[in-house]
Amino acid sequence: MPNEIAQDGLTDNNAAGLAYLTIIPAIIFLVAAPYNQKPLIRFHAWQSIFLNIAWIAICMIGVIPILGWLIFGVGMLVLFVAWIMVLLKALKGERYKLPFIGDLAEKQAGF
Repeated sequence: MPNEIAQDGLTDNNAAGLAYLTIIPAIIFLVAAPYNQKPLIRFHAWQSIFLNIAWIAICMIGVIPILGWLIFGVGMLVLFVAWIMVLLKALKGERYKLPFIGDLAEKQAGF
């Protein structure tokens, strides 16, 4: 059931959305029961972790003068829009796959 309420009162949709706020809730949801047993939450937690890794990689590229700055600017804009999209989809209970990152998340979540 996609909107099942866990023991602490979080619905699956809210937990999946919360996983995108920072990497910390995503890791907690992968470790703590009953969240780690729910496919929707596991998928969004993994996608959030991989999105954070992409964010870090873009930040590291931003250190390179001129071309790195351009890639950083465009990359941050793209990642911000992607983050808003997946956050809204997670809150609706949908499993929206980002290109490449979504495939990795599906594999890790066991789909």
